[in-house]
Amino acid sequence: MTTMAERRPLQQAHPVGRPVYEIARLSKTYASNQLVALADVNLTLREGEFVSVVGSSGCGKSTLLKIMSGLSPPTAGRVMLEGRPVTGSRPDIGIMFQQATLLPWKTTIENIVLPIEIRQGRAAARAALPRAHDLLALVGLKDFANVYPGELSGGMAQRASICRMLISEPAVLLLDEPFSALDELTRDHMNMELQRICREANATAFLVTHSLAEAVILSDRVLVMKPRPGRVEEEVTIDLPRPRRLEMINTPEFGRIVAHIRALLDREGA
Repeated sequence: MTTMAERRPLQQAHPVGRPVYEIARLSKTYASNQLVALADVNLTLREGEFVSVVGSSGCGKSTLLKIMSGLSPPTAGRVMLEGRPVTGSRPDIGIMFQQATLLPWKTTIENIVLPIEIRQGRAAARAALPRAHDLLALVGLKDFANVYPGELSGGMAQRASICRMLISEPAVLLLDEPFSALDELTRDHMNMELQRICREANATAFLVTHSLAEAVILSDRVLVMKPRPGRVEEEVTIDLPRPRRLEMINTPEFGRIVAHIRALLDREGA
């Protein structure tokens, strides 16, 4: 099905990279109550691509993210990252949640190298410190390496979480509404920071969000999910030029894309 976004003239094509994450005929049924949470989900993420998923509460967005992260097994289907099945947590999967979840008794830099310390030991964590400092500079926190989380603002703590997610150089970033707890202005700023970081790192990202504007401003594609059971109803290609700017939100073109996605969600809700 051709979407409104696809019918508009292409202004700046996003380079298509190799497939990184591939899901085929994925389903999830909870044994406790036989609830079918997901059915026949197919998805491919390509290198350097930013994809968002939107849908009503209970449509299976978070369930899909848990399966992609290896935190929950699928009932059926194929889940592959870099050609290998995802059967549990892996160092090449970066995850970021709604809260920063930094350990309050560790400094910013210590929190960033913590995943490496857990997986490989303290010597490997010490060896990763130069990269951790580079990441802090990337997100504008180079002067806060030895500060404890209690001294960081909400936005700064989430920037530190981005560094912790990137320290292992993951193949894919899985983002579960990472800025939803922030105020609107800080959230807008963090979205622009996330865009910049992903572009500079050529990161492949997958975002779960309830904000249509956030999905459109960040994404190359937006997946609209249909509930009960959850499945992808439509894929909307976002061909707005990059880098995206916040003022794009006020343009008629941006408004048309958001309205189209909202109409899809309203149709499913009805």
